[in-house]
Amino acid sequence: QVQLVESGGGLVQAGGSLRLSCAASGRTFRSYAVGWFRQAPGKEREFVTAISWSGGNTYYADSVKGRFTISRDNSENTVYLQMNSLKPEDTAVYYCAAGPNFVDFASWGQGTQVTVSS
Repeated sequence: QVQLVESGGGLVQAGGSLRLSCAASGRTFRSYAVGWFRQAPGKEREFVTAISWSGGNTYYADSVKGRFTISRDNSENTVYLQMNSLKPEDTAVYYCAAGPNFVDFASWGQGTQVTVSS
């Protein structure tokens, strides 16, 4: 397993942008797929986006396509989530997760709060 720490959350107005970071420890992170998930109050956790170990494959939930971009820098053991054109419905705690494939996210961070005001 790897240790994950998210950062970059905060309060932003609708239409604004934020960039989240997911910093990891351990060399195995470079061979892991990484995903971002979010959980709004009173709702179940939902998938947002994911990236393969090489960065060559990315996947997005329909709700964020065209607005969010996931990327990674394996030399820095960090995955980024650039969020543009934010909407109030994007308000949630955002978690990053890592694992050997897209169906086995075994390691999770503690989450970072994103709040979008209208």
